[in-house]
Amino acid sequence: MWPQINITDWRKGSQWFEVHRDLAIHIVSDRKYYPIFQQHCHPPCYIDEHYIPTLVNMLYADLNSERSITWVDWSRGGPHPGKFGWPDITDEFLNGIRFGSECKYNGNITSICFLFGRKFLPHALEPLLRVAPLLLGFDP
Repeated sequence: MWPQINITDWRKGSQWFEVHRDLAIHIVSDRKYYPIFQQHCHPPCYIDEHYIPTLVNMLYADLNSERSITWVDWSRGGPHPGKFGWPDITDEFLNGIRFGSECKYNGNITSICFLFGRKFLPHALEPLLRVAPLLLGFDP
């Protein structure tokens, strides 16, 4: 995609996102970068995960919150995030998700960055339900 798109501008984001109406108009009006992605973006490049984050970074960076409310573990490499099952669900693991990073929210630094987590397998539900009242401080 070089020279139109520099590697330093390249971004990967979730295929789930929210944009303000004005930004959405800019995105759907793009005639320069979308054809480049159509021509060159093939797996493991996915237009829904790469085009919009890259375009926003290049042209409308001041409109980008540069954060996600969904925790995803990309540390294992590859085109798909890590998956978590029963053995992974521990107090330490969940508290790491809840308090293990810092992000900006309305201009303030906070350690509460994520509201959701991705790729918890079905058999993780029981331990999540077991530990939730302890971590979140409510009675089931």
